[in-house]
Amino acid sequence: MTTVLFRPLCALTRGTLILLLMITAASAQNRPGPSAPIGVPNPPETSGKSTTAKDLDRIVAVVNADVITVNELDARARAIEQQLRRQNVEVPPADVLRGQVLDRMILDRAQLQLARDIGVRVDEAQIDRAVAVIAEQNRLSIAQLRDRLSSEGTSFARFREDLRTEILVGRVREREVDTKIQISEADIDSFLAEQGGQPAAPIGAIEYNIAQILLRLPEGASSEQISRQRAKAEDLLKQAQGGSDFARLAASFSDAPEALTGGGLGWRNAERLPELFVNAVAKLNPGEVASVIRSPNGFHVLKLLDKRDSGRGKFGGAPVKQTRAKHILIRPSEILSEAEVLRRLREIKQRVEQNASSFADLAKQFSVDGSASNGGDLGWVYQGDTVPEFERAMDALEPTKISEPVRTPFGWHLIVVEDRRVDEASPDRVRQQARVALRERRADEAYQDWLRQLRDRTYVELRLE
Repeated sequence: MTTVLFRPLCALTRGTLILLLMITAASAQNRPGPSAPIGVPNPPETSGKSTTAKDLDRIVAVVNADVITVNELDARARAIEQQLRRQNVEVPPADVLRGQVLDRMILDRAQLQLARDIGVRVDEAQIDRAVAVIAEQNRLSIAQLRDRLSSEGTSFARFREDLRTEILVGRVREREVDTKIQISEADIDSFLAEQGGQPAAPIGAIEYNIAQILLRLPEGASSEQISRQRAKAEDLLKQAQGGSDFARLAASFSDAPEALTGGGLGWRNAERLPELFVNAVAKLNPGEVASVIRSPNGFHVLKLLDKRDSGRGKFGGAPVKQTRAKHILIRPSEILSEAEVLRRLREIKQRVEQNASSFADLAKQFSVDGSASNGGDLGWVYQGDTVPEFERAMDALEPTKISEPVRTPFGWHLIVVEDRRVDEASPDRVRQQARVALRERRADEAYQDWLRQLRDRTYVELRLE
């Protein structure tokens, strides 16, 4: 069976990319990308004052062999401030926000430098595909996306560079973190046994919307550092319990990647959360804050924003919907334009509907997916196996009907549904689900640990006044 359409095991990490790059967030990020010339940023607006070369070139941080300038920092801080205001989050004091933003920029630069060193690249065709996906997510054409960005003060070129940065960081994470998470058969056995012991609230039945504040500890932290961070965490807990805006506290003090968006992790079922987090919030009511917890990465303050029944049954135990589907995949390229791909797919669809050729024969002839040799047959597909765009189109089809061309990150598809059924998941399928759940549960913690190590070994010289 082909795997090109299917969500990889590290889908959790890459799944956040589209959320980060939705227009409301992307338009707020005006920082120069990795290919922008360093030390020659756009000058800030002035009030009749002349701007000297020294003002333009002042360095606020040295990151290995790279630098961050005051104008880059100011532009990023303004963008984050606008983003927080759009989210109705109380903006931290200017000096606190600048410090948080600078710390985030240092981590970004360190990851981009590592991407360059290990040969991770993103070509223009990949950026084009990502832009198309974002436009589709927002139900816009590419031209409309350009206009929307322009109206919000972001150039299309700047947007593409920000997108390149996010993809590079995601690929570095995948290579350096996600692929190195090991799940043993014993881990799976323990996980499945754990699910069997929780009939009242099985893993996966409840989804949590959590916000966090992370106070990171350096590797080999001294007892003094541990005590200082613990005391700071307890103080933040008291402020949160006393009614302070949790999102503002996260934006001001958290070391987690989502700090500058208010600390929210979004809706996740328990499979996708560290067990430590689930245990901390399981008995809370929405709006309550858990006691400070410690992980290998530092101290966490967690607030339960909301929780809900996911509508799922016991892990791996409930009947599951399966779809028998075929597809034809054609990718745009330098020699095959988007318009030509659509023309070709519509012609294929017409030939099948007129019984001039079979779908399977045309899949063998035209599809660039690994399923082509099997006539495009994907076999029995479970819910959640394929990317969302593909699954939505597949679920909307009546059996034997052919879809219109469907865009996904992999290209353009024609889809045929042959049959549907509801059946128990096979033992192999249950173990595969358990492996993915465990990997997702450990992914964020592993990434936090890797970021801490990367920051510790990065040479940083701060020159922020």
